[in-house]
Amino acid sequence: MAEFEIKKQRAEELREELNYHIKRYYDEDSPEITDYEYDMLMRELKAIEEEYPRLVTVDSPTQRVGGSASKLFAPVVHKVRMESLLDAFSEEELYSFNSRVEQAAGRVDYVVEPKIDGLSVSLEYVDGKLVRGSTRGDGDVGEDVTHNILTIASVPKTLNEALPFIEVRGEVYMPHSSFTELVLRQDEAGEKPFKNPRNAAAGSLRQKDSSVTAARGLDMFIFNIQQIEGKAQVSHEESLDFLGSLGFKTVPYYKRFCSFDDAVEQVRKIGEMRGTLPFDIDGAVIKVDNFAKRELLGSTAKFPRWAIAFKYPPEEKETVLREIEINVGRTGVLTPTAVFDPIQLAGTTVSRATLHNQDFINEKQIALGDTIVVRKAGDIIPEVLSVKAKSGNEVFTLPTVCPVCGAPAVREGEEAAVRCNNSDCPAQLKRRLIHFCSRDAMDIESLGEAVIEMLVDKGLVASVEDIYSLKAEDLIGLEHFAKKSADNLVKAVADSKHNDLYRLVFGLGIRHIGQKSAKLLSEHFITMEALQAATAEDIAQIEGFGGIMAQSVLQYFAMPQTAKLIENLKALGLNMKSLKEIQSDKFAGKTFVLTGTLPTYTRNEAAAIIESLGGKVSSSVSKKTSYVLAGEEAGSKLKKANDLGVEVIDEEAFKRMVEE
Repeated sequence: MAEFEIKKQRAEELREELNYHIKRYYDEDSPEITDYEYDMLMRELKAIEEEYPRLVTVDSPTQRVGGSASKLFAPVVHKVRMESLLDAFSEEELYSFNSRVEQAAGRVDYVVEPKIDGLSVSLEYVDGKLVRGSTRGDGDVGEDVTHNILTIASVPKTLNEALPFIEVRGEVYMPHSSFTELVLRQDEAGEKPFKNPRNAAAGSLRQKDSSVTAARGLDMFIFNIQQIEGKAQVSHEESLDFLGSLGFKTVPYYKRFCSFDDAVEQVRKIGEMRGTLPFDIDGAVIKVDNFAKRELLGSTAKFPRWAIAFKYPPEEKETVLREIEINVGRTGVLTPTAVFDPIQLAGTTVSRATLHNQDFINEKQIALGDTIVVRKAGDIIPEVLSVKAKSGNEVFTLPTVCPVCGAPAVREGEEAAVRCNNSDCPAQLKRRLIHFCSRDAMDIESLGEAVIEMLVDKGLVASVEDIYSLKAEDLIGLEHFAKKSADNLVKAVADSKHNDLYRLVFGLGIRHIGQKSAKLLSEHFITMEALQAATAEDIAQIEGFGGIMAQSVLQYFAMPQTAKLIENLKALGLNMKSLKEIQSDKFAGKTFVLTGTLPTYTRNEAAAIIESLGGKVSSSVSKKTSYVLAGEEAGSKLKKANDLGVEVIDEEAFKRMVEE
């Protein structure tokens, strides 16, 4: 394969992967990878697009800012675009930035400030009074969160000077103290805790119920004037001083420098402060101070040319490995966890990190007593990087029996996992129940990890069916359960009976079947009965299903205990049918790809119409594509459709097809 084709394929893979993680991070406040890993994926895509400019697409993650605006909130169009910042990961990149600035604008002064790790927000004031607060969204359109902004004590509702109009930009964040309290409350309530303060802040600000936001202890730093009437400002330092006089809590530790060397030294100093600050930062920002110089430098499609964000590398520290605990998951997998002497990483105390599996341990030659190197990349998940000094002990080996039930623990085929195959193992029962009740599965509110463990330990729940037999009187008197909380849990369990079929399929915990696969199965077979009777050939008709996934589904539904479980759940009143409405099979067997901006439909609306008529919507164009529905600014998908001879239609043609 030619070099260009290899790069093109990799760019497509990166765009798909990044778009998925952007949705998880910005829209769902639930990232799956660290900030550092995300930054590295983005950097790889940028490098490919810079080497081959014709691979740049209008919808590439490199060409837009942040996530999208949620439909839960009224949209806000930003008159001044809320831009992102160019990232730097080395001091060499900082000096390259300075060279570009000086070439274009001559010698300049810089202001250095910490980069607060939170959610970017705009505040608008008319005649000195707060009238609107909105999220950044995609930079052009955000979400109106005024009712939640009003609950943040540090945000002034009335300014010290009644300016005709001012719009400021800042970062809503959650202090470490508030985060610790929140996680404690979530644990006590049996809820899944937020992974880090940034996601907690984003999730708290985007609540429909402002009383929830008010209880989360959010705070906000202001770092920029977006628009202003009635007062002229000439520099960034001056504007920050002025914002402070108006009553805003401005970004701390900002300082102006005439020498770029001194500015870089300040970046180093802020980095050394990270572990001592009462809030999270993920870098430091260097900004040209003079506003006239900024105008001269301008912006790219995504970044201002007058600022750069230095992203600190993941913090690494050495410690001694004292113990390796073995936990048993819902599918019987034995997961080793390192327990080491406590260390401070990214402002928190860390004493545990996952070791994944035996292959990971063997690769790094990890033994008890070793001095290991640990990092907390992106302030989310601690991980063991390497062994710094050997203890002389033998490399740790996972046990050959389950530490919970004593059954044999085996490694099947080429699987990396060692697994307990005893389906009655108590540890597996707890993990299966936790998964079944989780947000992405049956979404039973209040039935979190701590509550399920308590119910199992008390003998109240020993199977999935038992969840649906719980009564309020069984719960009253247990820890954290009064009459109201008991009634609420029983109601949440009853409500879950009406869930869509895909939630139940995912909740069953079939190996290799994630939520997306569960949806495909449910929408294809419509009923649980049809899914139970499916053959390998039936499942293979579903686009995206491989042999391993199909075999896993067949094996699961072939087990007698599965048939018994489904029969019992059906008798308990659980929905066994897909709720997805198919109006007709007009588009059956047809695959559509959507690209560009349509005149009246959003892409989601068009996709819903296609699926309601029995068609499929794909994200990529291939020879199997039936139609490409193209709007304005259609990108590479349109070109590929023309190259492959796929029929391209516009919205008018699409409407005629729907109405025929």
